[in-house]
Amino acid sequence: MTDPAPTSPEQDGINLYSEKSLHIALKSWYAQPGDRFEVEVDGSVIDVVRDDLLIEIQTKNFSALKRKLTRLLDHHRVRVVHPVPQARWIVKLGADGKRQSRRKSPIKGSVYHVFSELVYVHHLMAHPNLSLDVLLVHEEEIRCNDGKGSWRRKGWSICDRRLLQVNESYGFATPQDLAELLPESLPEAFTTAHLAKAIGQRRRIAQQMTYCLKHMAMIEMVGKQGNAHVYTRL
Repeated sequence: MTDPAPTSPEQDGINLYSEKSLHIALKSWYAQPGDRFEVEVDGSVIDVVRDDLLIEIQTKNFSALKRKLTRLLDHHRVRVVHPVPQARWIVKLGADGKRQSRRKSPIKGSVYHVFSELVYVHHLMAHPNLSLDVLLVHEEEIRCNDGKGSWRRKGWSICDRRLLQVNESYGFATPQDLAELLPESLPEAFTTAHLAKAIGQRRRIAQQMTYCLKHMAMIEMVGKQGNAHVYTRL
């Protein structure tokens, strides 16, 4: 387990007041001597520039990253860093900013959850200039009682996310690397139900995984079993 650095890296003159704590802490955790931060490259502000490598910390919403990657990849090496909360604690703050409660969320993330975001950029993963790091982290989700949050949270808003520690790191440079996440225990012909059971995840995650791998030409659909699509590795 690796604790985040206690302070954020020095910035290169860009206003960062809108950044969330998780994003800033991951830049600190990722930083190496000689790195530059918040550098403008070809019209885009890049989180970390390390020699000729551009590093983007993307905590969520890969759909917003798609246009930026499309613009940069033909001329630059880009590494996307995405944290997945392996464990999360919900912290509620009162109107005075003081902590009212802290509880552990039952949700447990895994490396397979990255496919929920890869559905937006699966077509870019074969680009030789793109790589992806998935970090399994422990985090706190800070909620504020401002009455502006969703009805599911009874009006509480998510006002910040805080990094507690980084537990594991997975690196992917090619679609083949992502296909290696398919368990060896899968039958030669499998459905998303088989996959969900093999990886210990909800069916939705298995569906997103097969969607991505099919469009990356790592698996193909070979038939149906009732209403379920049947896939095989390529």
